[in-house]
Amino acid sequence: MILRKYMSLLGIGSAQINLILQKETYKLGDPVHGYFLIKGGTIEQQINRIDCDLVLSDQTTLIEKVIDTTTILTSTHIHSEEFKKIPFTFQLPASVPVSTQEVSYHFKTRLTFNKGVESRDRDIVQIIQ
Repeated sequence: MILRKYMSLLGIGSAQINLILQKETYKLGDPVHGYFLIKGGTIEQQINRIDCDLVLSDQTTLIEKVIDTTTILTSTHIHSEEFKKIPFTFQLPASVPVSTQEVSYHFKTRLTFNKGVESRDRDIVQIIQ
């Protein structure tokens, strides 16, 4: 049991997060709906927060820019092998560049625990007019 606890502090066997979206293509200003699926690891862990950033990646300038962030503060526990769904809603801005070969978007999700490393997820979305 102690070995599993220390392994989860290093990220081995810790809880994982996955953002599940209803679709991959959205229009400017559209709401984005889905949910965070959290799967418990090998031991019970306390979840402190979930952060989800909408990130613009520009291939010509090689710059990544956070457009907006959603944060959920919590002090819930996830038990070993437990599954939890947390609703996700995000309002896309109406005034960002649309997706092209040079400009792309993704949601970068971070699950932060009371102790241990973060769990991360990345989901690509396309924004059209």
